[in-house]
Amino acid sequence: MEERRKLYKKYPSMRKLEELGDAYVEWNDGREAVLLRWLYDHPNFPNMRNNPQVICEAMDEFAAQRDFLINIGPDKAEKIATLITETKPSVFVEVGGYVGYSALFLGNALKNVHKDNQDAKNKAIYWSLEADSVFAGIAMNLVDLAGLSNVVKVITGKAADSLTRLKEEGKLESVDMLFLDHVEELYVTDLQVVESLGLLKKGSHIVADNVLRPGAPEYKQYVKEHKSMETRAIIGLIIPGEFEDEIEVTEYKG
Repeated sequence: MEERRKLYKKYPSMRKLEELGDAYVEWNDGREAVLLRWLYDHPNFPNMRNNPQVICEAMDEFAAQRDFLINIGPDKAEKIATLITETKPSVFVEVGGYVGYSALFLGNALKNVHKDNQDAKNKAIYWSLEADSVFAGIAMNLVDLAGLSNVVKVITGKAADSLTRLKEEGKLESVDMLFLDHVEELYVTDLQVVESLGLLKKGSHIVADNVLRPGAPEYKQYVKEHKSMETRAIIGLIIPGEFEDEIEVTEYKG
């Protein structure tokens, strides 16, 4: 009981989870539109323009105090940003952009890792693929607010269709880092699309969220048994709530 009291004090939004039980909905119930209006009405809004970090912090505040958001959250975002710093990808593809939190956090990390190399900076691009047009619209709005429109490109549509179109149009020749963060049952299917399009190269990394919660056993088995991949899991926290999860980090060996 004491632990639960501390949890609710730190993350008031978590109280709804217990109150509603199985009737609780985590997303797509209108909270995303409420979030956008809430951000624009936020007292710190003037400091959000051209500042992805401030926007993400405000989104974390909304998720903790108002309504849970299915963003990656600050703990996982920091861990993936560290991977970006270590591997220095130029082309980042995110499958499942939701309302743009990861695009802001990781897109900014991608931009910063190349800030001292003008040629690499000019080539750096973050493709954020989102199937839902409303969510994609919110993400586009926040990307513009954050001043990242020159790096982050939000594409609306099913991942397989968007990947194929980008490849056919010559906009996507290879992927340095692929981030899977949508419906876990589609992880294998969409990774296979990336493979079939020849977008992976030696040294490419695939990062998959939520492989423990709610879980992606088929995906974990697929990358573990893949003859051209080496994979490992790193611990990440779902915030709000601080529930332990895993991020699967896989390197393509060619």
